Parts: sequence; C-alpha cells; structure tokens
Amino acid sequence: MTSFILFGSFVFLLIIGTPIAFCLGIASLLTVLYIGIPPLIVFQSMSAGVSVFVLMAIPFFIYAGDLMVRGEIASRLVGLAASLVGHFRGGLGQVNIAASVLFGGISGSAVADASAIGGLMIPQMKEKGYDIEYAVDVTCLSALIALMIPPSQNMIIYSISGGGKISIADLFTAGILPGLLLAVALITVAWYVAKKRNYPTFPFAGWGNIGRTALNAIPGIMLIGIIFGGVRSGVFTATESSCIAIVYAVLVTVFVYRSMGWREFVEATLGAVRTTAMVLLIIGSAAAFGWLLAYLRIPAQLIDYMQSLTHSPVLIFLLLNILMLFLGTFMDMAPLIIITTPIFLPVVQSYGMDPVHFGVILILNLGIGLCTPPVGTVLFVGCAVGKISLGRAMKMIWPFYFAAFAVLMLVTYVPAISLWLPSVFR
Repeated sequence: MTSFILFGSFVFLLIIGTPIAFCLGIASLLTVLYIGIPPLIVFQSMSAGVSVFVLMAIPFFIYAGDLMVRGEIASRLVGLAASLVGHFRGGLGQVNIAASVLFGGISGSAVADASAIGGLMIPQMKEKGYDIEYAVDVTCLSALIALMIPPSQNMIIYSISGGGKISIADLFTAGILPGLLLAVALITVAWYVAKKRNYPTFPFAGWGNIGRTALNAIPGIMLIGIIFGGVRSGVFTATESSCIAIVYAVLVTVFVYRSMGWREFVEATLGAVRTTAMVLLIIGSAAAFGWLLAYLRIPAQLIDYMQSLTHSPVLIFLLLNILMLFLGTFMDMAPLIIITTPIFLPVVQSYGMDPVHFGVILILNLGIGLCTPPVGTVLFVGCAVGKISLGRAMKMIWPFYFAAFAVLMLVTYVPAISLWLPSVFR
C-alpha cells in the first residue's frame, strides 16, 4: 500500500499536469505522512540532495553554455561543420549533426544544443528546400550527442546518484565513443533519407574555406580540450573546470570574437539563474523521492522479482532498457536519473555490469526519451524553433529513432564501446 501511495500519487499528479518537481515532492510528503515518519525528513532529504559540492558544476556549465550561445560561438562551429560536410547529399542535415558534436562538447546540454543549433540550422534547411519535419527531427536526435560527450551535466548527476563513488572523469571519457557512434549512425540515416527525398547538394567550398572556418572556430573548440583534458588528467575537478569554462567563455566572446555586449551578458546570466533554479528544485525533490525508494527497499524487491523471471543477463538488460525507454517518455531526465539509479544500478551490478558502462546506457536511453512524447523536452524545443506541431515532427522521425535504438543496443551489449577509452587513460 505504501508503494502504491508513492507511485500512485506521483502518476496522478503527473497526469493532471503538475510540474515534475512538485509531483516528486508532494508524492514523497504524502507517503511519509502515511507511514508516520516526520515530514521534516522530506525537506532534509531535499536539502541533502542539493548540498553536494560536485553539483556546483551544473549551474556553472549551464552558465558557460548560455554565454557561448549568446556569444556566437555556436554559429562559428556551424560554419566549420558546413565546410567539412556541407557538400554531401543532404549536407545541411549532416552539418546539423556535426555541429551538435562540436557544440555538445562545450554545452553538455541537449536542450541548449537543440535551441542553439536548431535556431541556426532549421531556418536555413527550410530555405534550401528541406522538409521542415526533417530539419526538426535531425536537430532533436543529434542534440542527444551533447548528453554523451563531455562535459555532460547528466553524467555528473548520475555520479552523485550512484553514491558519489563513480568517477566523473571515467564517465566523461566513456561517453565519447558512444557519442561519436551515435553521430555516425545519425549521419548515415540523414544521408539515406536525403538521397531518398532528393534533397539538394552544394559544391565543395575548398580546403581554403575549411582552413578559414577552422581558424575562426579554434577558440571555441579549445574549450573542449581544456574541460576534458583538465578533468581527465586530474589538473582540476569537474566543478573547477566548469568555472574555468565560464571565464574562458567570457574572454573569448568579449575579447576575441567581440560578439557579446553588456545586454547579452545580462541575458545569459539571468537565463542561467532561471535554468539552474529549475534544475536544482527537481534534483532536490527527486532526492527525497529516491530516499523513500531506498527506505521501502524497492530496489531489493525489484532485483528479487527480475531474478525470479530470468537469470540471463541478456534478457535482464533488454528488460531494463525497455523499462527505461518507457519511463523516459513520461519524465524529464534529471529526476529519472536520481530515481532510477539507486534502483537499477544494484540490479545490473548483480549481473556483473560496470557502473560506468551502465551510466552511459542510462544517459543514452533516457536521452531518447527527451525526443519522445508526451514529455519530450528536446522534441518540444525543436518543434518550437521549427514552428510545427508535434504530430508533423513525428511523421519522419522513425528512421532516426531506429538509429538511436541500434546504437543503444550496441552500447548495451558491447561494453568495450564504453569502457575501452577509460581504460586507456588509467
């Protein structure tokens, strides 16, 4: 009955449109009242959930990403991507994906990627004769690359949710090859769809143009090396790297590119504050919800139940993937990571899966949920930028879903894709 109150009240509040942070908090409060625990425990859990030093990296990375979007770093990365792959069939779709690889290595946010790259690419693709649905779908699915490659904010949340014992440096490193694999899969599908629909091609601009755009984009690209190299080498922590990212972003946008004035700086600051407030409220509420899951021994019960169904790791991992894909369609990513990690991590570890490997699977899996209705945040952003309905976007998205799912299965059942690169740096 206690579990029913916890999950039932949460689902009911979600269905009637209550914001996710309040769904988690109210469900937790109702449950502790039912079982007779002092309500103060909910607020203590919320406070403890956000009072983690490593979490400071998230608002700083959000701020750095906002500064880069408004400081035109994204447009220069798009220019470099266009010079590299813009001459292929359906080149603008592939430019979109390549730009997401470059910008994702700076922002670490799928929503920021979809907003920044989509704002630049979707109007151009529509003007050049591409179907608007295609432009939106490419933008949304390619934004998931930002979740995989460093500095992924969700990797930090996963590390904390796993008890703070999972190396953020290893997680950052483990996501690189899966992220690039996802990019290759999406580029292949984008090329195939473009060829089938006879989208336009453009002449190769020449090696000189590649050199000029690369030179123009170098200050932005250097940040990727600074963040990853610094964290991986141990020169500074993830939190320190996020602070360095802000300072570097300000220096580049103000003194190198000269693309940010006082107005843009204030807008970026206020935007980062609003986003951070929402994210931390969700994290705190999800921490209280996760504490109750542990108190009610739901993870242990789930392990017992799944082991009663099958002892095959292959089937267990498939069932977990299907369950996470389902959950990802109804909840946003950050709270799902905090809620599901304490439940699923013991399950996969009991079957011999490395926590770093599971982190990559979890992030990619729940990332696909960001592009899946009814609660697909990235899909909503893409549709808003493209000014089309959700129904129109869904008509052409299926090949891209298939590519993402195929990569998810490869990452799940071929651990070396995630674990080989971290082993090289150890």
